[in-house]
Amino acid sequence: MLDKMEQTNFSGVAYLAAKEPWAMARGFADRANERPNAIDTRFGIGSGSKAFTAVVVCQLVEEGKISFEDQLSHLLPKTFPHFNVTIHQLLTHTSGIPDYFDEQVMDDYEDLWKQRPMYRMQTASDFIPLFKELPMMFKPGERFHYNNAGYIALGLIIENVTGKEFTDVVTARIFEPAEMRNSGYFSLDRLPGQTAFGYIEEEGMWRTNQYAIPVRGGADRGAYVTASDMANFWNCLMNGTLLTKDMLPKMLQASATRNNSDYGYGIWIQTQANGALKYHIMGHEPGVSFHSAFYAAEHNVLTVLSNKSEGAHELAMTLEELKIGKE
Repeated sequence: MLDKMEQTNFSGVAYLAAKEPWAMARGFADRANERPNAIDTRFGIGSGSKAFTAVVVCQLVEEGKISFEDQLSHLLPKTFPHFNVTIHQLLTHTSGIPDYFDEQVMDDYEDLWKQRPMYRMQTASDFIPLFKELPMMFKPGERFHYNNAGYIALGLIIENVTGKEFTDVVTARIFEPAEMRNSGYFSLDRLPGQTAFGYIEEEGMWRTNQYAIPVRGGADRGAYVTASDMANFWNCLMNGTLLTKDMLPKMLQASATRNNSDYGYGIWIQTQANGALKYHIMGHEPGVSFHSAFYAAEHNVLTVLSNKSEGAHELAMTLEELKIGKE
């Protein structure tokens, strides 16, 4: 494991919430001032934030305010009159609506902000012009195609239904009941204490990701969490704090498939060699690398957070092999 960290020059935190907890921190949260990462450091999690959006949508369905079969064009007719796709399809990346950043075609997320200021991308509405006039990619429900814009649309639906800003809704409905006291959607130019700066390596030099990602996260990406907060999230999701026993199976059922993994609502689902299920979420963008998983058989939670663009997934797989099921 130490070899793996050395090979990747890992910078971040790894935490296994289990019967016998294990944690480690390595590297710097602030390279200029040599402030080290600590177990309670906040890190950006990129697309891992989609799970929070999915939970809120499921809560609103439970409350009868929307249904999974409601169409985007009916819910937001002025904004998306031609996108006749369902909430279910948006949640499962099977809608076919155009994406503002198509990860299967585009290589560098940072390229998006060469033509438009990243500091203006602060709310879900700011992303609408990036994709609303583009053509559909395929017929709704035809196949899985990972889609960031689909979750932007879900964030707009949440705001329309609740009458509140998306980030405030997540704070009230997820962070507070799950006791995720150190989590939030923070602006890059106003990061609170104990937060790691994201770093991008270029020709042996380092720079922060301040100009590489939107200034504030939202429905498709960009929350900040600590490792222990992620353990709280998984435990509260699975124990009925966030969703009822009737809704949770719907969120966690396999609704789409890519390669060897199934996808539910905002969460990947994978069967282990021993037949047990692993539910996991991931995030990857400039200066951010994240992997967090709940192992159903052991009820363990493994979270790896990194303030570099690579490293979390590789270390998580190593730790999974060494530690999961070994307690």
